[in-house]
Amino acid sequence: MVKNTNIIEFRKNGDSSRGYLTAIESNKDIPFDIKRIYYITDVPANVDRGFHSHKNLQQILICVSGSVKIKVSTPYEKEEIILNNSNQGLYIGNMVWREMAEFSESAVLLVLASEYYTEDDYYRDYDEYLIMAKEYFLH
Repeated sequence: MVKNTNIIEFRKNGDSSRGYLTAIESNKDIPFDIKRIYYITDVPANVDRGFHSHKNLQQILICVSGSVKIKVSTPYEKEEIILNNSNQGLYIGNMVWREMAEFSESAVLLVLASEYYTEDDYYRDYDEYLIMAKEYFLH
């Protein structure tokens, strides 16, 4: 996996006759306090999202319905992960560039974030990101 990323398996409780419940707890199932939760839905076909990195924020991405391709990279590594299992999350730490693509028609991408929203935490320019991330990942 790309440095500062990881797949997390969440406990899935229940059975096919009654359905399933997946519970996620701060600092137990994920490595941070959840300060912000949001979800992405109704993404039109052939629309990609993301194209940024965070200076400090950590996230868990969970596709609770449908599927989505997540592209993560650092200046030194790249990987593509398909999220299509509601009891599996992708941890993305700080300084990892991310792009979301190929949203299925029914996709719901839930995001758990370690910090409140602040525009100052974003790298949106890829060239600026590369300069800062090269130094970050060398240390």
